[in-house]
Amino acid sequence: MADSGHYYNEHDDRTAPQFRNRKGRGSHKGRSYERSRRDRQRGGHSVGFGGPGPRSSLDDIDVTMSDSSQDNSSQHRFNPYGRPFRKGGDGRFDRDRRQGKGGGGGRGGGFRGGDRGGAGNGGGGRSRSGWFKVTIPHGRKYDKKWLLPALQSICTVPYSPVQYHVEHSRVHFYVDDSSVATALHKCSHKITDTDGYKVEVHVNPSAPPSFLITELKPEHLEHLRQCMAKRFDGSQQALDLNNIRTDPDLVSQNIEVILNRKTNMEAVIKIIEENIPELTGLNLSNNRIYKLDDLTDLVSKAPNLKTINLSHNELKSDRELDKIKGLKLVELWLNRNPLCDFFKDQASYISAVRQRFPRLLKLDGHDLPPPIGFDVETPTVIPPCKGSCFGSDEIKVLILRFLAQYYSIYDSGNRQPLLDAYHDGASLSLTTPYTTQNPSRSSLGEYHKDTRNLKRIKDTTVRFRLLKHTRLNVVAFLNELPKTQHDIASLNVDVNTFTNTLLSFTVSGVFKEVAVDGKSRESTMAFSRVFVTVPAGNSGLCIVNDQLFIRMATTEEIRRAFVAPAPTPSSSPVPTLTAPQQEMLTAFSQKSGMNLEWSQKCLQDNEWDFNRAAQVFTQLKTDGKIPDVAFLK
Repeated sequence: MADSGHYYNEHDDRTAPQFRNRKGRGSHKGRSYERSRRDRQRGGHSVGFGGPGPRSSLDDIDVTMSDSSQDNSSQHRFNPYGRPFRKGGDGRFDRDRRQGKGGGGGRGGGFRGGDRGGAGNGGGGRSRSGWFKVTIPHGRKYDKKWLLPALQSICTVPYSPVQYHVEHSRVHFYVDDSSVATALHKCSHKITDTDGYKVEVHVNPSAPPSFLITELKPEHLEHLRQCMAKRFDGSQQALDLNNIRTDPDLVSQNIEVILNRKTNMEAVIKIIEENIPELTGLNLSNNRIYKLDDLTDLVSKAPNLKTINLSHNELKSDRELDKIKGLKLVELWLNRNPLCDFFKDQASYISAVRQRFPRLLKLDGHDLPPPIGFDVETPTVIPPCKGSCFGSDEIKVLILRFLAQYYSIYDSGNRQPLLDAYHDGASLSLTTPYTTQNPSRSSLGEYHKDTRNLKRIKDTTVRFRLLKHTRLNVVAFLNELPKTQHDIASLNVDVNTFTNTLLSFTVSGVFKEVAVDGKSRESTMAFSRVFVTVPAGNSGLCIVNDQLFIRMATTEEIRRAFVAPAPTPSSSPVPTLTAPQQEMLTAFSQKSGMNLEWSQKCLQDNEWDFNRAAQVFTQLKTDGKIPDVAFLK
């Protein structure tokens, strides 16, 4: 947290002492006066905002009452000085804490170590600690090996990121130089990612990284190891770390083990790895754990772990469980975590947990019905995607001829002749992927303004308006879209429905946009198109419904795009062939099975060397790089 000079996370145990002298604040303002009056009657000193003063007996009581335990008899006891529960954390108590009121940087009652952790910064973008926290919104989707060099390449000051980590969808790291912080702030919106979005960079003054102020000393690690040894049950291979921060052995040595701190949890896992790797049960209840990032290593460090107790913690989302779903758990405790309140019923709660742990037999102490599934230990390989599916050779010839004609016109400078391809009452819709980011900054911006994505468009009137009716409106709309070049070799066709009066098929592939000067844009896009057609003429098709979906191409699609030679447009002038060339062309077409147009192109590309052209053809056919249209005669 970095508001008004205070940078303690709301789950960091160091924040609690700052507010021990502010109990009762809120709408019941009389409590503050009554308490100060009682203090004066006892001869005590009134403690202000973090000012010096002895701990009162009320503070000592509050420490005990705020440390939750599994004793159900005290869970519903009225606690006038305890922290009130406010769903969403938006009450006055939470606002005061977020705004850094009360506590300051001086020594308040009961704050062991005085001003440990540092005072807040002085505002104005300066950090008294000298540290700054850099945040990249949506940074999770970027590879670290791409993101950091990209920032370094445009940052005017060299820097070394400290404690690079991912939290939810954001990436965070720290720098300890104000000039670096300023330079990184200027890098915001200067880098464009592969999807066409600008990378945002947020920089804020911060306390030092947690590992600098919370790392356990070597002598503390030995005490922790001894403490864990006392809590280990060898007969059950179980380790009980319930509320370990209040363990008398650690408290007597002034050792704070807070398991929601990364370095503390790492220390515990390292001790487990070195001493009890065969561990099968682990109790982490009552430790104020609010995320499970630091438990990820348990998958490899304690592979036999079958039971985990995470109850009485502060986990807010079931998505946290994804970080430990590699564990083969049979028993799990999650009760008394905020995430339990977000399920509409017990069935949905069990379903969400079992999606992560399919072998689970017990949840929160209750037996679950036996899991249904397949116990597959060996990794399975997903079979490669199959090619086009036409159903019959007759349909194949019909569709390939239609697509060759359609896309030769679509990729030309004038799409008006497509009027002949559409029915008078035809309809067309365009869809792009749903996104919460600003679509205008994406390479799909040209298409996004006309998208009819039903997840984004809720208004029925707008939905109807975005649907293009009649062939005149359809072709007029297609003429407004950017000029394109489709990779015919990438086309994949699947026939959905075929009757004597209707043919529905899906065609997918990749394309590039073509600028006015004829140059292609660097971004490659992918498309999927559903054509619903009816017979037209003797051997043609007429489109009655056209559903076009456009997205950015994947890395693999980009790698394979436009590898095969493009067909020569039928409108191009064909040079006059000599008699030997005409004879060679006929022979090559017969032996290869390709039509004359593609056979001529292959021979021309190989300078009319029949043997070399045959070798190239054989290799391309073996690699599957020759499209079906090349064999359409």
